[in-house]
Parts: sequence; C-alpha cells; structure tokens
Amino acid sequence: MSVFEHHEFDGHEQVVFCHDADSGLKAIIAVHNTNRGPALGGCRMWPYASDAEALTDALRLSRGMTYKSALAGLAMGGGKSVIIGDPRKDKSEALFRAMGRFVDSLGGRYTIAEDVGISVPDVDLMGEETQYVGGATKGGVGDPSPATAYGVFMGMKAAAAHKLGRDTLRGLRVAVQGVGHVGYYLCGYLAEEGAKLIVADIAQDSLDRVVKEFGAEVVAPEAIAAAEAEIFAPCALGAVINDETLPLLQAKIVAGSANNQLAEARHGEALRQRGILYAPDYVLNAGGIIIISHEGPGYDEAKAFSHVAEIKDTLAEIFRRADAAGLATSEAADRLAEERFRSPGPRASPNRSAAA
Repeated sequence: MSVFEHHEFDGHEQVVFCHDADSGLKAIIAVHNTNRGPALGGCRMWPYASDAEALTDALRLSRGMTYKSALAGLAMGGGKSVIIGDPRKDKSEALFRAMGRFVDSLGGRYTIAEDVGISVPDVDLMGEETQYVGGATKGGVGDPSPATAYGVFMGMKAAAAHKLGRDTLRGLRVAVQGVGHVGYYLCGYLAEEGAKLIVADIAQDSLDRVVKEFGAEVVAPEAIAAAEAEIFAPCALGAVINDETLPLLQAKIVAGSANNQLAEARHGEALRQRGILYAPDYVLNAGGIIIISHEGPGYDEAKAFSHVAEIKDTLAEIFRRADAAGLATSEAADRLAEERFRSPGPRASPNRSAAA
C-alpha cells in the first residue's frame, strides 16, 4: 500500500523511513503539520508485529501531536517517531546515535523527545548527533513524565467537576491502566489527593512499586477496564476504548495519559451515548510537550507547571462546547484544534532553542 493511500495518512507533510545497517536501526519519522512551527514529538520504541503496524502508529501519533500543540497554544507543529525493536533487549549506543543523525538530517523540521520505551539517557545519546532533542539532560528539563502526569491530574479534576460536581478527587476510585513512567507519577498525585487506586500493568516491578508506595489495589490487565471506579485512566498504549471494552466500562469518566485511546473516531460518540465523559487524550497528556517548550536559558519550573495546569481550563472549555453543540468531546476538541492549525499561525524558527 502507498503511504498516501494509508487510512491514517491525513495529509502528512513528510514520512521518513530510517534504516542503519550497522546498528540495526529501523525507524519511521512522521511530520504531520508545521503550520504553527517546527514539529515536536516523542520517539516510541516498541516490538511492532509488522512494519505496517509501526507505520500506522507513527501516523496516528504524529497527527495527535499537531492537535496537542495547537490546543496547548504552542508555536509548534506535530510529529512523532517510532523505532521498531524491544526496548528491554535491543537498545544500543550505536542505534540511538544513528537515530540522532536521521533527526538531524531533517534540519530542524522535527525535534525528538521521550515516549514509551525511550528514556532520558537514550535522548542524551541522540543529542550527541543532533541539537534537535527535547527533554535531554544537557540544557533540557530531563524526564517530562512528572509534568505529563500533572496535566492528567489537573484534567481529571476538570472532568470530575463537570461530570460529578466535585472539586476534589478525594475518595474517588481511579482505575489506572499502566503504571510505568507517567502512570507512576499520576498515582502519586492521586494518592496525595486522597483518591483510591486500582491498577494494572504487565510489569510486576511497576505494580510492586505503586502497591508499596501508594497502597494501590492490583487487578489483572484484562480486568482493569471493567473495574468498579468513577474514573478509568488509560496510561499505557492506545486503542483501549473499542467495541470490546466499551460495554465493560463502569466508570463515569475516561481520563488518562495514553495516546489515541479511541480505537476509532466513532468511539467518542459511543462514550457520549453511554453517558461517559471522555477527556480527549491529546489535551490531557500535553504536559510533557508544554514543559519541553519552556526549555532553555532562564527556565522557570513554576511558570512551566503553571502553564501545564491550564489544561484544566482548556478541558472545561471543550466540555462546554461539546454540551452546547451536542457533540462528543473528542469531536469538540478536534474542531477547536483545527481552528488553530489549519492556517499558518505564529511560527518558531527551526533552531534548538525555539523548536524545543
């Protein structure tokens, strides 16, 4: 199949297939839209079952970054990259240096950062070959996961206020699917607020950590969507809201950090029909990209986290628009984002300080 005919193509500006024989790197960089500025987005490393699966993920993720940047008010576009491989087995210095060189070859059209399977040391290695990295140790904010989790936490509060009429999450049951980087920090914020945690993960060490530190209740991965909770928080991979899981949901709110939670666009309306409030994922999980946008000389952490907290206000506006128009919240969010990026807006120059 031609990339141009792919069902997730959506007018991408550039799709780059990267192969380095010496390191074994096989990767895809997708740049969706740069009307608002150079693209910024994380790199995901995952043992995809096929090259086609990797391409689909890259296209879906990069599109989401365009919408995410627009609704976060950033002068940045949307892009994403994926590396085909097992992050527990296939990492090497040579592989990440090769990836850095491919990013550098784009001349600033795309800045790379962390995502699933990629950590700060990996980005640091890429940064040895290119200046177009975000979230690195040198000159960066490091791991953006705490900021992403904080944005999800604030978004949950907006959802609870809108759906449940509550200004606190204290006492609410939150089912967190995936307690790795972002999920772990989210559990911390929720525990501090007084929420009750129900968690699932495929990694036992991650589960042990949240049980020990936050007193979480563990359920099997296949049972988390049906857990008796007010809020379901998908914080692992995407497409978790689908024809199989929808009938199982007990929660009144879906709000988590995972990208592309809706398997298909129609599932946003399906949630609305069931009376479940959906906090659109690319709005909720924008904390990481927001914090990276503040990188550089004079970085002010308090100011950056204050910007992340605005996710709560953005979601409140989306909920109001959706109610007024009788739309799914996912559709209302898409329309608001498209108003902001369909035509060129304020642009950042393609250099390290502006792009990251």
